[in-house]
Amino acid sequence: MTLRLIPYLVMDGNANEAIKFYEKALDAQVLFNQSFGEMPENPEFPLPAEAKDLVSHATLQIGETALMLSDTFPGQPHQSGNQVTICISTNDPDQARKFYDALQQDGQVQMPLQETFFSPAYGSVTDKFGVTFQIFTEGRQ
Repeated sequence: MTLRLIPYLVMDGNANEAIKFYEKALDAQVLFNQSFGEMPENPEFPLPAEAKDLVSHATLQIGETALMLSDTFPGQPHQSGNQVTICISTNDPDQARKFYDALQQDGQVQMPLQETFFSPAYGSVTDKFGVTFQIFTEGRQ
């Protein structure tokens, strides 16, 4: 049996921008990306023209992990992404630094990347989309 936890981010109309950002910042590969306009029409929930290009569902592959995201369904309220925290775990301190540096661009550092008692390089940053990432490096130097 395979069991995975897949974080899912609900964005506020900027999912396409987030996808492009994560492709660069985390070397993500887009596995699937569908807009609301590509979905079958539902007469009970008519789609406003301005929402047709918003992301209804996307899956990104980052290393061995999947990340799913979408925009808020048109007409629904959006809550900031701070309810989701993602831990990026690596055994390479250089890779940890790369992720940390990329994610903090236009974001906010919660904890500087540093050696801790449990990791040779650990830090936390909230990116420009309001999503908090923990950067965790496995093992000791």
